[in-house]
Amino acid sequence: MQAPLGNLVPADTDSGGERQTEARAGRAHFQPCRWPPVNHCQSSPSTVVTLPALQEVQHPGMKWTEKQKRTYTGSTLPGEKKDTTSVPFPQSYSPEYVESGWYQWWEKEGFFTPEYHNKLPHAASRTFSLCIPPPNVTGTLHLGHALTVAIQDSLARWRRMLGCKVLWVPGCDHAGIATQSVVERRLLREHGKHRQDYGREEFLREVWKWKNEKGDEIYHQLRKLGASLDWSRACFTMDEGFSRAVTEAFVRLCDSGLIYRSEALVNWSCALGSAISDVEVEMKQLTGRTLLSVPGYEKRIEFGTMVTFAYPLEGVEGEVSVSTTRPETILGDVAIAVHPEDPRYKDLHGRACRHPFTERLLPIIADALVDKELGTGAVKVTPAHDHTDFLLSQRHSLPHLTVIGGDGHMTSLCGQWLEGVRRFDARERVMEALMEKKMFRGRRDHPMSLPVCSRSGDVIEPLLRKQWFVRCGEMAGKAIQAVDDGELEIIPSFYTKTWRNWLSNISDWCISRQLWWGHQIPAYRVSLPNSKNNQELWTWGRTEEEARQRAVTKFKTLPSDITLSQDTDVLDTWFSSGLFPFAMLGWPRKTPDLAQFYPNTILETGSDLIFFWVARMVMLGTELTGQLPFKQVLLHSLVRDKHGRKMSKSLGNVIDPLDVISGVSLERLQEKVKEGNLDPRETTVAMEAQRKDFPKGIPECGADAMRFALCSHKIHGEDINLSVSQVLSCRHFCNKMWQTVKFTLGALENSGSPLGTTAEISPLSSIDRWICSQLYSTVLQCERGFENYELHSVTSTLQSFWVHSLCDVYLECVKPVLAAGNGAEDGEVQRARQILFHCVSVSLALLSPFMPYLTEELWQRLQPHGGTADPSTSLCVQGYPQSSQLAHLHFPQEEAEFPLVQEVARVTRSLRAQCHMTRERPDCDILHGPSTWGLWVVCTPTQAKTLLENSPHVPSKDAISKRREKVVCTLQQLHAQTRTPKYQEKVPERVRKETENRISAMQQELKNLEDQLQALDRGGNRGP
Repeated sequence: MQAPLGNLVPADTDSGGERQTEARAGRAHFQPCRWPPVNHCQSSPSTVVTLPALQEVQHPGMKWTEKQKRTYTGSTLPGEKKDTTSVPFPQSYSPEYVESGWYQWWEKEGFFTPEYHNKLPHAASRTFSLCIPPPNVTGTLHLGHALTVAIQDSLARWRRMLGCKVLWVPGCDHAGIATQSVVERRLLREHGKHRQDYGREEFLREVWKWKNEKGDEIYHQLRKLGASLDWSRACFTMDEGFSRAVTEAFVRLCDSGLIYRSEALVNWSCALGSAISDVEVEMKQLTGRTLLSVPGYEKRIEFGTMVTFAYPLEGVEGEVSVSTTRPETILGDVAIAVHPEDPRYKDLHGRACRHPFTERLLPIIADALVDKELGTGAVKVTPAHDHTDFLLSQRHSLPHLTVIGGDGHMTSLCGQWLEGVRRFDARERVMEALMEKKMFRGRRDHPMSLPVCSRSGDVIEPLLRKQWFVRCGEMAGKAIQAVDDGELEIIPSFYTKTWRNWLSNISDWCISRQLWWGHQIPAYRVSLPNSKNNQELWTWGRTEEEARQRAVTKFKTLPSDITLSQDTDVLDTWFSSGLFPFAMLGWPRKTPDLAQFYPNTILETGSDLIFFWVARMVMLGTELTGQLPFKQVLLHSLVRDKHGRKMSKSLGNVIDPLDVISGVSLERLQEKVKEGNLDPRETTVAMEAQRKDFPKGIPECGADAMRFALCSHKIHGEDINLSVSQVLSCRHFCNKMWQTVKFTLGALENSGSPLGTTAEISPLSSIDRWICSQLYSTVLQCERGFENYELHSVTSTLQSFWVHSLCDVYLECVKPVLAAGNGAEDGEVQRARQILFHCVSVSLALLSPFMPYLTEELWQRLQPHGGTADPSTSLCVQGYPQSSQLAHLHFPQEEAEFPLVQEVARVTRSLRAQCHMTRERPDCDILHGPSTWGLWVVCTPTQAKTLLENSPHVPSKDAISKRREKVVCTLQQLHAQTRTPKYQEKVPERVRKETENRISAMQQELKNLEDQLQALDRGGNRGP
């Protein structure tokens, strides 16, 4: 087979560096000056040449051209197999056309259920199970969800194709706070009513009504992404079965003493009227004085300042100055704390100060918790409103005075002048009072971390509340031990240290939430005939009747003497989410699914959930089932925008995956910002960012391109900076695949003989043996990448094989063989068809876990020519290619030698580009035109044999000399032009610059030609 070198590799391959090797043997010589050195002789036999999978589109903003959308017009009904035989093959790839129809058929046929495993001819006796991190039922998927889905689905599809019995369970979280907030806002907007106007039962009916109307949107998005989930097992955390599991877990943990009721500080959102979990608290970093919007306040509130005021000493002259960022809590001060080794206050240990507003005595205590360098080194102690102060109160037996209520208003303990005043209004009143009493000592900027509720934007208020807590110490110890003993593997392993450090210092977990939507806590307050009103007696049970019987036993009384009142609070959403790996399988019932798929094989999720979800699943699963909930934890990095910024609505950089899949206009993007809850300033910033980054909107990229782009990033380590232009680049790769299959179908159109199986391939020529060996090496690298969860390695390998080996080299080499009238023997033509068919077919199977829609579409069109696959089946349940099946196609020598051909072809194309040689200008002479152009290659004799067998165009010394003469003549003419009188004045600057560039290029070419002539003189002219 023969092909011009210029057709072998892309013309846009970069060049640089300098080739230094001189000829010692062989008949082809090459001495270019500016190419990167490549050590061809030491190439590994199993190496697949890989280039970066993603090429960033250069832009200020993103530049792209709108592609014509094509819609599938076949008569296929939903759930039927898509017709790929009678419908013409479109000229180019269109995501909307390709992704139409397949998912409904996959789902109807049950390909994603473990029961289909019995129908697989390659079925193995292994299971693979995992759960999707349940997204909030209120929300829509963002790119973080899309990354999780892309990774999990790739693993699930790969395992299914390997013959494993796969169970991937979908689900949604009821998202207590988020859902209740959404419904409350809707009811207020549409009916002007608050939830309290409805009552609990009626309000919950409204929530269920909203859930039934809107709750399936996220499942629609998951289907659009192509997630191969078993929808027959989908579960919602408020479903009856799941709620039964939540109740069972609470009762068992209470019985074992791991859940208890106590008074402690919690993160409180006054806007929500509820405690919230740590994960729902965002720390806003302030560098100094900052004005922020707070729900319920018309004016912005000042934060980031430190106020200093004085407390007068009792019984002696003097004062102690203290500093605080929260002067509104002064009324709750019960002591002043100093560091025991601070010399400024050594003489004051044990003394007291008089409170200027309440006349209360405040003891001066010494404790090493105090930071001597912060403020004045003396701090006010407010145990009911600060976590550190609460700890100090426990050490020093100090009282707790709650001066801010759950509604954010000051309590009666503050006195009439502040009672009922909003907390930040009270701040201003306290400052004025301090100044009146001449106790104010100054205010300055103070960098600080301000805790903010992620749900409401409210500033968190630490409040003392009686709540239910989970005792975590013992369970955390077991979780640490599981990792240390190797029973639980965390990938990547560097998170192991983080896991150990966090769990070693874990606090007990507050699980009470003051909401109506959620799992109402199955605990009941007991009232007895002789019990006091302030006395709290509690029991719990799976039902109220069981709770009553427990109370009878516990309090040794008659059932008729007991009055039960169920706790009105609900459980933290993370409590129910922590049960997901086993509750989704039917626990506490002993179901077949639980026996077969628990523990799960793996848990894959974002690294930001390692504590709030992963650790709690491990603790609860181990405690309630006696087994770890999964064997491996795979943590991926977080997705940021292309600038490396965290995605935020206020920045305008949050991207809806469906907008990337289907495309969206700039106008619609801006409408979404306006529909959000941003303040006007943030809205302006967000919209301006969108205009800059997406001046024409977002192009239609398709689910396959987005999944492939997400998996092409290294998911373990640094955060992922994702650009839509990277996804667009992957869409271009999709079109490359489309055009390749289109060419292949044309080549197979008149093939009468069967193409056989991969086991029947017997390549003869070096190019056939090389591409087959490349295919084998690609399969081998895919196996290794999947086993090590290095999906970026798999995608890079696959794209490199398809583009750089199959398309750029092999297709160009076999085109002359497949062309009509090329004189090739029928056997050679049939071998070329067979090898081309199997290279494409195997590659589609390899790509299927990442690009399920496109590979299905192309594979279904290709398979009729193979004659071996069941026409009623899907690619997603075919066997995944394995290196053991292709071992007979491994040819190490061809793989070691052939990179030289690729390098020569790369250099040829670069030279062709340098000399502006195109198909329209074939005589723009690299050595005087296409019939004589060529170059010399430094190589070994065996490399020369490989090179000549695939590219036998060898130039002569005479041709190089003639080209040198022409270049010298051209240079003389150009120099003469620049020496004409008044050249600088008469010739425009643009023309002068072009002439200078041309002279520079010609001088470089002249040097290259002279270097080549010198190499020929040293090695001898062995050309034909």
